[in-house]
Parts: sequence; structure tokens; C-alpha cells
Amino acid sequence: MILGICGSPRKKATEYVLKEALKMLEEKDFKTQFFSVRQKNISFCQHCDYCLKNKECRIKDDMYKLYNLLREAKGIVIATPVYNGGVSAQIKAVMDRCRALISRDPNFFKNKVGMAIAVGGDRIGGQELAIQQIITFYILNGIIPISGGSFGANLGATFWSKDTLEGVKEDEEGFMSLKKTVKKFAEFLNRF
Repeated sequence: MILGICGSPRKKATEYVLKEALKMLEEKDFKTQFFSVRQKNISFCQHCDYCLKNKECRIKDDMYKLYNLLREAKGIVIATPVYNGGVSAQIKAVMDRCRALISRDPNFFKNKVGMAIAVGGDRIGGQELAIQQIITFYILNGIIPISGGSFGANLGATFWSKDTLEGVKEDEEGFMSLKKTVKKFAEFLNRF
């Protein structure tokens, strides 16, 4: 199963793009699951070390739903809006809270594959910086990061929304980067 995690608290451009990516993967015969942080109660990691001692997070919230989905996932697609040149606070909380999974099993994410999508209100609004944060999370946790490759999708899929849903739908370059990234992601997943 491929898990798509939408890091936007709004039902707009980022959610739309992620759902398009999941449709592309379904067309390649992958089963997908969508998870949104929107209207979820996901608290920030307090780095209290409870998970190191007890092998679970002490904060009992909607992150436990995501933990179960992450366990089943073969591939992970994280999509984030760009906030102040980086990932949304919601995606940062999700990434930080995965510490509890690694404390329980250091190999939790072993052989899982990840790709990243970033949607910014400006053409050059921090999309690559946001994707680098996601890729860093993947690398630190043993997830194999996949990009779309040279000439248009160097780190992953990047979109310019012009701060509207219509803007993201019209972003031809963004969809080219998404198609390239999904293609390489699917090719890699099919090797397992």
C-alpha cells in the first residue's frame, strides 16, 4: 500500500495535488491510502523521551491512526504546503512524532520508499527547501528517497499554486514534475 500524507490544514491545492499523485499510482496498479492532517488532533513532539523508555508515544491522539497506516505502507508520499520556506507545522509534527516508531523498532521504516511534493504560493517560494526537509526525514529514518530526476523534478514534485486551487490546476510544470516523480517512484517500488 502507498500512503499519501497531506500536510495542509486546508482542503485546497496540496490535497488536490496529492490525490492526483495517488490516482497516478492507482493507474499503475498500486493500492493507495490518503491521510490528511486536516481536522486531526496531532500534537507536537515534546522530546520527553517517554517513547525511549516505554516504546510508545505518551501523547494519545490521531497520530496513532497514522502509526498504523505507516506500519502497513510500502511507499510513503508526503505532500506539504510551503510555510515560511519549509514544511508546514503539521508535517513537522508528524515527522517528529515518528520518533516513537523508531524507538520501538529501529528498522520500522527499513525498505520503505518515499517521495515528496511541495506546493508554494510563489514559483520560487521554498518548495525545494520543504522537499529537502522531507528527504532528510526519509534518510534519517531509513526510508529510501526517490526524486523525479534531472530536468524538472530534481528533488521531487514542486507546484506553484498562486495561492489558489485554480493556480495549482493550471501549473503545467508542476504536473510535469509530478509525473516524472511518480514514474520513478513506481519503477523503484516495482523492483521489490
